[in-house]
Amino acid sequence: MRTLRVPVAAALSAVLGTFTLIGAAAPAVADTSTTLPVSSSSDIVVDGVHRHVFISSPSGSVVVTDYSGAVVDQLASLPGASGMALSPDSGTLYVALPGADAIAAIDTAGLKESARYSTGAGTEPEHLALAGGKLWFGYGAAAQGNLGSLDLSGAQPVVTLGQEGGHGFYSAPLLASSPAAPGVLVAGAADQSPAELQVYDVSGGTAVSTAYRWNPNNSGNLQDLAVTPDGRDVVAASGAPYVHEVYRLTDLSNDGSYPTAAYPDAVAVAPDGTVAAGIDGMYSPDVYVFPAGVTTPLRTYEFDPAGGGDNVLQSAGLAWAPDGSRLFALTGSVSSGSAPLTLRVLDDPARTAATLTVSVPATAPLDKPLTISGTLGSAVPFAAGTTVLVSRTDLTSPHGTPVGTATVAADGTFHISDTPRTGGAVTYTVAYAGDDRHTAASATGTVQVSRPATRLDLRADRGTYAYGATARLVAHLGRTYRDRTVAIYATQAGGTQTLVASGTADRNGDLKGSYKLTRNTRFTARFNGDARTAPASAARSVGTQVSVRTDLGRWYARARVHGTTVYRFHSSTDPLLTTVMTYQPGRCVVYTLAVYSHGHWQERNSGCFALDGSGRSLVQLTGTHPAGYLFRVRAAYLAGTSGDSLNTTTYGPWLYFSYTR
Repeated sequence: MRTLRVPVAAALSAVLGTFTLIGAAAPAVADTSTTLPVSSSSDIVVDGVHRHVFISSPSGSVVVTDYSGAVVDQLASLPGASGMALSPDSGTLYVALPGADAIAAIDTAGLKESARYSTGAGTEPEHLALAGGKLWFGYGAAAQGNLGSLDLSGAQPVVTLGQEGGHGFYSAPLLASSPAAPGVLVAGAADQSPAELQVYDVSGGTAVSTAYRWNPNNSGNLQDLAVTPDGRDVVAASGAPYVHEVYRLTDLSNDGSYPTAAYPDAVAVAPDGTVAAGIDGMYSPDVYVFPAGVTTPLRTYEFDPAGGGDNVLQSAGLAWAPDGSRLFALTGSVSSGSAPLTLRVLDDPARTAATLTVSVPATAPLDKPLTISGTLGSAVPFAAGTTVLVSRTDLTSPHGTPVGTATVAADGTFHISDTPRTGGAVTYTVAYAGDDRHTAASATGTVQVSRPATRLDLRADRGTYAYGATARLVAHLGRTYRDRTVAIYATQAGGTQTLVASGTADRNGDLKGSYKLTRNTRFTARFNGDARTAPASAARSVGTQVSVRTDLGRWYARARVHGTTVYRFHSSTDPLLTTVMTYQPGRCVVYTLAVYSHGHWQERNSGCFALDGSGRSLVQLTGTHPAGYLFRVRAAYLAGTSGDSLNTTTYGPWLYFSYTR
């Protein structure tokens, strides 16, 4: 056990430190993409009524997502699920099932298969299109390509095969149609070089060839077809050439092209004629969006911006929402055929992105005019007379107030003046509403408008307080414009800020508060400012002592000497010091021992002795106890020495004692 040997005067400093501790304790809507539960796809169709996207997979299922791309269902038991077609009322989705020689009908409301129609043994239907009141299907394995129809208008379904005409197809042809040309069906030889296209009149119930073209524009490896909503043209996505060719439905003559890159593999046309042209490109943008008949894209999409080329658009992997608000794109990995596909939802694809910048001064004086300027930009020019709306948000108009409209110059710049009547942070918002070819855009700029300062003082009735005492506080606020609200906060050492008082200053400008102290505390008064007065703050720190009490034990007598109690101990007895101090984990007690010799006190501090969990320290004084000397001892909390600095240094009272033989 450690001891403190009580010295005679001459040896006090040499032997101090032999206290013995007893029983003390040991010292936290933009474009989106979704991973799909399939690794291959055949077709993609959008249901605008139920706001669902259908993705068929030859693995034997159709994945259903919502417009955000989230998977809502996966329809299974659809062998080889391939091409799809949606009924005009969006009530039924037809799915070609080459693995079952059939076409499945899916109830789009309940997402359940409602019927299955056999197309004949060995037909293997792959591609579908609705035209002339019938469901047409391209069918046939290698060297057996042909065209068939399914008539559901009567009491029983009627399948008619062998309608490809005299030219023939090597394999199941791709099909395309449009409600704008209800009696026209377009067919193309899939994956074939050179390409082969044929147009049919199906208005009479059977397919009659009206136009045929072999090797149009030296194209090959046809992947996708889409008929324009005006019923005039068909757009083809062929692996070569590296453009999306456009052909007239009347005779399949050239009607322009959309320049893309190697290798075109998908095309979709929006109801307004906007063309989404996709490529299987490893180092070029994957999708190009063109206004109808315009060869400069509104915007492009690159799905592998790192340039590795691993994530590419899938064949026939584009589809528009019927309202043109979204474009859906299927992408997959080149390096891993077993990796899951990704559905990308592209918002507002038919409008090019508008950019807007705003410039305002960093600071400005109150009641003086300032200029808000900026630039509206886009890859597609804006119409003459385009305007932007400017509004202002400040302390008096937190929800904003209009400033006016500014006309955009030919170079995209604009300017407008305003005179702020409110100080502080003033934010100007410039908004462009967008048009049929540009997205909306907005930008903000904030200027700090000067406000006159006011005075704020904070007083406390003392600088240092006993443990548990109450501090009396007064915050005094000077002149302001309107607001007179003041708040006083307290932050204890090692703690968080709490509210002491808040309210309107009285007629003298004062706000009073009180706070019970257990640690050193910093008080802060705040005035948040008003429309024409700057914020102000004031702070005051006060010290708080700990509670400390020490008792002497094992004495045999005590006496009053010159008004002071002196405890008597036999020289053979070790005095016991019991100290109780405000507890804090890791806190300890420092003792000061002194002896009176040659007319003055000689003293020395001990080491630091830990408190137990109840805040108690037991220490005994051991060693030789010489008679005839007057001793004194006291316990202390020394900030920074006693384990923490949460309180102000606090000394307990001196206890006097002496030894007798």
